[in-house]
This record gives sequence, C-alpha cells and structure tokens, in this order.
Amino acid sequence: MKDKRILYVSSEVIPYLPETEISSTSFEAAKMVNNIGGQIRIFMPRFGNINERRHQLHEVIRLSGMNMVINDLDMPLIIKVASIPKERMQVYFIDNEDYFKRKATLSDEDGNLFDDNDERAIFFAKGVIETVKKLNWSPDVIHVHGWLAYMLPLYLRHFYGNEPLFKDAKIVTSIYNENFEGTLNEEMRDKVLFDGMEKRDLKHLKEPSFVNLAKTAADNSDAVIVGSDNLPEGLLDYLKKINKPLLPYKTREEFSQAYQDFYTTKVLAE
Repeated sequence: MKDKRILYVSSEVIPYLPETEISSTSFEAAKMVNNIGGQIRIFMPRFGNINERRHQLHEVIRLSGMNMVINDLDMPLIIKVASIPKERMQVYFIDNEDYFKRKATLSDEDGNLFDDNDERAIFFAKGVIETVKKLNWSPDVIHVHGWLAYMLPLYLRHFYGNEPLFKDAKIVTSIYNENFEGTLNEEMRDKVLFDGMEKRDLKHLKEPSFVNLAKTAADNSDAVIVGSDNLPEGLLDYLKKINKPLLPYKTREEFSQAYQDFYTTKVLAE
C-alpha cells in the first residue's frame, strides 16, 4: 500500500464524533494506511454538534465558494479542515448552513430522521467529489463508510463517470448494521433523476430504506466490506449474489492485515 492514494469518505470519524463501529473503523483504516506509507484524504460532514473550536476547524477559502445544485436549488459549499492530533492526518469537512448547522447528526431529539437527509446525502457526495477535483488529487481507492455517504458510488459512476481524475479509481463500500426505521424522503429518486441519472440505475431508490441505499452503493462499487457482525435480514445474501469481491466481517484485532490484503489482492488487482 506504500504510496497508494486512498480517499476515505465517512459519515462519522473519531475524534470529531462519538466512538461507534463506523467512526472508529473509518479512523483506524485511514491510520493504518497512513502508517505504512500510503497517502490518505479523509472527508466527513461538518455536523453542527462538532466542536469547531476544540478541534480547531478552519475554513479553506480556496476550496470553498462553489455551489452544488440540489433539486434545482443552488446550495453553497463550505470546506473546512482540521488535523487529527498525533496522527499527521488531515480531515476535510463538507459544510453548508442549511444542511449541517443544526446541533445533531441524522435525527432529531425524538429519534426521527431529518426530512432532508436525502438532500444532505446528495450534497455530501457531490461536495466531496468537487472538492477532490479542486485538490487535483487522483485516488487509487475510494473507501465509503456510513449510509449518508452511500450516494457517492452512484454519483461517481453515473454523474462523474467521464471525469479523468477518477477513471482508474476503485470504489470500496463498507456496509454496517446501521439500519433505520422507514425510509428517507420519498422524493429522493426524483431529486437524483434531476441530475440526469437514468431510472434503470436507481431501481432501489423507489423506496429509499437503509437496505436499498446499501444495495445502491454496493451495485456501484468495485468491492464490498462487511463492517458489522450482523447485517439487516437479506442484505448479506444480496452482497454475496452481486459477484463482487467481498470481505467478510473482521474484528478490530483482525481488520488491519485483512484490509491491507483485500486492497492489494482483490481491489487494486482487479
């Protein structure tokens, strides 16, 4: 993995959000590659409950200022950056006042999903890709964690499919047991169609449940990692059927070498 470029895109990363399976794995995977000589970039949303002063986030003016069109509305993109202490790793934060200023991540104090999570997911995907383009940084592997990032493989394949910067990049999606009740906004597919996608590529988004978001991400990835010991019913069977390299669940003690081997022998060797 030495000198390979790995882009990590996650809905949550420690130490900026509490420790979960996703936030810790996103951090540990990036740290592992960084420690063996790989080049990494980490992207996550700048949720309003992230303490900017404590973590010393600051806006990157040269990267900010673009507008992302979401469902025919221009939404300003703000990019912030911070360094993880002691790790020599930078994290880029995708920000927008309408989508990410609220003091919560994905649901309100009663546990109800925010109604605009679909637009937040689209904005996050497009914001990451546009920022990487501005950085002119061509990744070898793009590794996606967390359902808010699951639109990224779809947009890379079908909206930015002709972008030279990503033409050789391999997409890996980690699927975790982060199921949620019900679905995202039922108009999500129409909002993606607005970007010129084809209906045949959005078959799962007729009903944007967690399982269907995961299937959409997997369909548009080159390889899949099972990130949790238990996945929602039927999802693991689907991942096995799509005939793509699949890394079974690994414990924290096992994952480092397993990820390295999977990247080199399955993902980059394809």
